[in-house]
Amino acid sequence: MPNTHSSPGLWALAWRRLRADKIAMLALAVVGAFLLMLVLSASGLIVADWEDEVAVNYAPPTFTGAQAPAEYAAKARADRNEATPVNVLDPLADDIRQLRAEMGVNPEVHVDMYGIDDPLGKEVAQLRAGMAKANQRAHAAKLETLPFGADKWGHDVLKKTVKGAETSIVVGLVAALLAVVLGTLFGAFSGYFGGRVDDFFNWFYSIFTSIPSILMILTVAAVLQQKGLLTIVLILGLTGWTGPYRLMRAEYIKHKAREYVMAADAIGASHWRKMFSHIFPNVSHVALVQMSILVVGFIKAEVILSFLGFGVPVGMVSWGSMLNEAQNELILGKWWQLSAAAIAMAVLVTAFSLFTDALRDALDPKVK
Repeated sequence: MPNTHSSPGLWALAWRRLRADKIAMLALAVVGAFLLMLVLSASGLIVADWEDEVAVNYAPPTFTGAQAPAEYAAKARADRNEATPVNVLDPLADDIRQLRAEMGVNPEVHVDMYGIDDPLGKEVAQLRAGMAKANQRAHAAKLETLPFGADKWGHDVLKKTVKGAETSIVVGLVAALLAVVLGTLFGAFSGYFGGRVDDFFNWFYSIFTSIPSILMILTVAAVLQQKGLLTIVLILGLTGWTGPYRLMRAEYIKHKAREYVMAADAIGASHWRKMFSHIFPNVSHVALVQMSILVVGFIKAEVILSFLGFGVPVGMVSWGSMLNEAQNELILGKWWQLSAAAIAMAVLVTAFSLFTDALRDALDPKVK
């Protein structure tokens, strides 16, 4: 009778070990929540109205105290009423109305102060009434406070943080994936084949590492000369492959002489199969660790690029652009935008690092 039981594969064993780690599963849930939020934000199902002015400028967070938002709104309303005329279209309308009443002219009749009929008087009056109602509705909405307050344009900081997560996560993950894929491919060919192939990739690696990373980033940014997510991903991915390359090259040099690779060669396995079907699963934990490090580093690099003017274009928001704005707000004592972006970034980076470390241990064949 044939044996129906088969030995579990590498990924099945890794998933079994991973499920036994409660911290890893919690970190996976947090990362999954951020990715779900990214998908919903990109599809427009949530925070599509993040650019709406829903509060007064620099409205404080609700949790700072029940009295603080009301006092802030009252002060903003008083300042606005003092600075803005009652009739924006005609600042002298009230004075003219009073003069008409003193002269015995009906103030509701659309004539000027000399008794001449005003052909546009009725339309202007309707326009004033409509604008007054619209201003009242806008002012009533802007008097509301928000959980994490508002920025200098009155945008909801919480919605802005969720929308910024879409940009920062895409930049961090995609750029890190591009860098790890390039580093793994270059390292695999260099370490496995050796000889002139290894010399070529080492020469290429030396060119990139001889230039300071920030200058290399700025050079690639100047060559591309365009702003956008794709540009940022290419900038970071094409300059960040050197770390994964160095480590993967060393791993392939070490593993190509192992017994299981020699056995695969004895049964006629191709070079591609030996590199990526036999060796790579045993060194994949190194690539995962490098990806974890690069995701964190690339999110930080996006902040630097935004500060230098090579980041996201106008009309987009990211955690980097929020932190860039917050440096001026801190001088005014407005700390909530910095806190919202920093907390979101810290939670994602911590959860992603914990999950990647647990996944590295689960995939390491030497860990039982």
